[in-house]
Amino acid sequence: MLRNVLAIFTLAATLFAANCGMAVAAPVRILAFGDSLTAGYGLPEGDGFVPQLQQALQKMGREVTVINGGVSGDTTAGGLSRLDWMLADKPDVVILELGANDMLRGLAPEEARANLDKTIARIKESGAKLLLVGMLAARNMGEDYRQAFDTIYPDLARQYDVPLYPFFLEGVAARPELNQQDGLHPTKEGVGVIVGNILPYVTRLLDAPAS
Repeated sequence: MLRNVLAIFTLAATLFAANCGMAVAAPVRILAFGDSLTAGYGLPEGDGFVPQLQQALQKMGREVTVINGGVSGDTTAGGLSRLDWMLADKPDVVILELGANDMLRGLAPEEARANLDKTIARIKESGAKLLLVGMLAARNMGEDYRQAFDTIYPDLARQYDVPLYPFFLEGVAARPELNQQDGLHPTKEGVGVIVGNILPYVTRLLDAPAS
């Protein structure tokens, strides 16, 4: 008897919701847009930044879908060239992580700045919330290069009034036990450190009102 009552109650509630135009909210779509650090280079499926971030958010009860928009070897110019295609999926949030390959190739910091400037402007125009993820120049690039490159991200974050996670590899860079043999890409454990560090920034952005 009790089962019948519960079944009738559930059916009635479902019909009421449908009649009132109520719908279950779709998961928040987060686009992780970057290079090999975002793509999960050298790691088995499920161990990279995107799946680990999604798992961490879902464990917190967040209804999210994290989209892997990482392309290994991508520069800021490459990212800019494919941005419109990625924004066609209409993400609610974009995590922008580009610039490491510009630095490793010794490309001019002013070009990286200009490309990131245009990328941020387009993301803002799309209506998506944005978390800008910074990168730091290797110390062997020279002091002039380092200063020109390292100021790109804080400057653009202030210019566009967007939150900045200062350094994607914080707590992982130069720690062999957290990096693959190339010394550049994190292991599964290294990615775990990155996700743990960046998670508060992501959750604050999710909770922030739309601009």
